[in-house]
Amino acid sequence: MRPAFSVLFLTTLIGAAQGLLIALVAGQLFLVVGTGQQTVPGGFYALGAFIALVLLALGLLASFFHLANPARAWRAASQWRTSWLSREVIALPAVMGMAVLYGGLHWLGLDMPLLHFANGKSLDLTMAVGFITIAACVALFICTGMIYACVKFIREWASVWTVINYTLMGLASGFTLAAAYAASWASVLTGLFAVFALILTIAALAGRVYSLWRNARLRPLTTLKGAIGAPHQHIRQVSQGFGGGSFNTKEFFHGVSPEKVRALVFFFLVAAFLAPMVLLALGAGVMLWLAFVVQYVGLLAERWVFFAHGNHVQNLYYQRKA
Repeated sequence: MRPAFSVLFLTTLIGAAQGLLIALVAGQLFLVVGTGQQTVPGGFYALGAFIALVLLALGLLASFFHLANPARAWRAASQWRTSWLSREVIALPAVMGMAVLYGGLHWLGLDMPLLHFANGKSLDLTMAVGFITIAACVALFICTGMIYACVKFIREWASVWTVINYTLMGLASGFTLAAAYAASWASVLTGLFAVFALILTIAALAGRVYSLWRNARLRPLTTLKGAIGAPHQHIRQVSQGFGGGSFNTKEFFHGVSPEKVRALVFFFLVAAFLAPMVLLALGAGVMLWLAFVVQYVGLLAERWVFFAHGNHVQNLYYQRKA
């Protein structure tokens, strides 16, 4: 398939934002459970939620660039009963709303306790909203991944690993950003975020390598013989039947040589996973910011390869222009 750059930015930006929100809530929970009190100022969570909101808004803005008619974008939510895209259109604003609520409560200091436990610890309002925020983020991860996993005729996408990889890579980039952000505050959560970012990056690498291995072993279910209904055993396409390109040749094939695609695979494996792992292990503030930047660039390349590897069955017929 031909990757749309707006989709690359949409999926990577919102993935990092979701991961950042989950990291903030996880960090707050860790402090409450571990120490029984909040040792990080509310402004830390408020600003972090605002950064996530900006990333979500940029992703939403990017989505308008691959719409045929942006003025009718609101209609995309109307088919939520059957369409994962419609569900994503609903889930994305929901996550944005929860980011505003979670950050706003921290900014205003509205952390009144809701439940008290026998061990002396309590569940406050911000923590309860944080749990709902995590649920909304998980729902958005599932919706985004299922948009492509449900496309059965593109077998490279039609796998549960599409959803798993989208989730793991979003969490990895989000926790990496959280570690860099926490380091800029000299927060006690820096080490926690960095360790989880490293673990998630390793997990994301394992999942992505497996999907590459899986896709390389796929064999076409359809052949030229079946496509044109000819009984001959050896069929070779000579021409499309016309001299120029068409919608089919432009939209369903990326037009990049196999060598360049393989080079991009190597690049994103290094940039999105291996290099950030080294930088996260070093643990310094500047290194953590560099880890996020390098990882994000690598994830853009990974997402391009993901779409480029989607082999549409119509390419069996539209193989060459002349």
